[in-house]
Amino acid sequence: MRLSIFSYTPLVAALVLTGCVTTPTHDSKVAASLSVAKSGQIDEAIKQVEAQTQGANQTDLLLNLEKGELMRIGKRYKDSQDAFDVADTKVKLWEETARTSPQKLMGQIGATIMGDASRDYEGQDYEKVMLTTRMAMNRLNLGDLDTARVDIKRTHEREAVIAEFRAKETAEAEKEAKDKGVSSTGKELNGYPVETLNDPEVLKLKNGYQNALSHYMAGFVYEALNEPGLAAPGYRKAIELRPDLPVLEDGLKGLDQRTSFRRKKGVTDVLFVIETGNSPARQSKKIAFPVPTGRGLVTVSFAFPVIYPDPNAPRVDTIRVGNQVLPTALVTDFNVMARKALKDELPGIQVRAAIRAVTKAVVQDQVNKRMGPLAGLAANIAVAATESPADDRMWRSLPERVFVARAFIAPGEYDVNFSNRPGDSVKLTVDGRYMVVPVRMYQDKMYLGDQAKFGAVTPVAQLQADPEPKAEAPAKPTGKKPVVKKAVATTTTSKSN
Repeated sequence: MRLSIFSYTPLVAALVLTGCVTTPTHDSKVAASLSVAKSGQIDEAIKQVEAQTQGANQTDLLLNLEKGELMRIGKRYKDSQDAFDVADTKVKLWEETARTSPQKLMGQIGATIMGDASRDYEGQDYEKVMLTTRMAMNRLNLGDLDTARVDIKRTHEREAVIAEFRAKETAEAEKEAKDKGVSSTGKELNGYPVETLNDPEVLKLKNGYQNALSHYMAGFVYEALNEPGLAAPGYRKAIELRPDLPVLEDGLKGLDQRTSFRRKKGVTDVLFVIETGNSPARQSKKIAFPVPTGRGLVTVSFAFPVIYPDPNAPRVDTIRVGNQVLPTALVTDFNVMARKALKDELPGIQVRAAIRAVTKAVVQDQVNKRMGPLAGLAANIAVAATESPADDRMWRSLPERVFVARAFIAPGEYDVNFSNRPGDSVKLTVDGRYMVVPVRMYQDKMYLGDQAKFGAVTPVAQLQADPEPKAEAPAKPTGKKPVVKKAVATTTTSKSN
């Protein structure tokens, strides 16, 4: 059915009115909080983000993720868990819909006209996985190993839901693109920095939601609960996601010994989790779309999200504990994961933008043709006004990179240095059978979290001393000259583990 001239008037009006509304970007909402956290003012950072989670934003998924993470850095683990619970309720609703009514999550009506920022934010897939991982890590800091196990199990279940839903969504997006005659390959986005999505680090990732930290923590939790049969798959998956890292490989290779009678005695199994920086921001880049109409080509510009690699991403190759130097492993890089998620998401973004371009170009062309230059000018303004910046919503307070180190360390107090900078050492008391040490590092500030300790140190077995020889009775005098025997030196060797 062909729209009449009057049909375009309310659409143009709607476009103009909507274009007048300026929505602040997520980065502008949290930039100040992240900045003061980096400077060491974590309480002020929490205060600022708490002020944004009031009223209608009280149950906002993304703001509660930000609040929960900042509270975790500030060692307010119970408050952090409360914020994460709010966010988790939202993700649980997404999971239920993905399982029972996936088509509801594939609707693109709002994004077709107003852009992706108009859609309800459901969280990036890696954010959903990290949410339950973070909840498990909070449980560890609260001393609740059993409930941490529950969150670990939910992480695995959540990954399965994501995998199934994304397979359906990809098939639907390909079908929609075919029906609309739209190509969904990023290579045809002239001017888009495709190399940011096709670099080797991004291409090495199996998917955009699983990370080695989550699975290594799963292995560690199951091991601490003396469930080596469940710990092994966790370590194995971490190695699969980040191969050729000795620290991860040792987690699996040494599992049998650590959970048997052969375990080293008198030492604590210490896991250091060193997190650096903040997750990257999405930037907005304008891309021009040439759209064919009955009166020729009409060019419409749209904003696409871009994430650039961080050439200055921090590294922590070793840490020093007393006189011992421990190697670390980079287990998760959220800059790379965020780009992988964007790479997977880009075809859908492109399809929606192309449909939006056609819709707006048709309106623009028809108004120009039927209502004259003045109305055409209004239509052109409306089309330009309605294209907001690219959707930049991401969990920004997550670390950029996560490193782990692990070793058996004798109980006691140590000077520990995570940065290899003189003067940056902190005091650490090692104790317990298992211990987790969380650390968050910025360029000029380091936050040492509360250490999680479980079980008691296995005592060193005391070797039974050889019995003292019985004293010989004095010899009766015989009148003969006594024979003097040479003394034989004896050495007693004690074993220690």
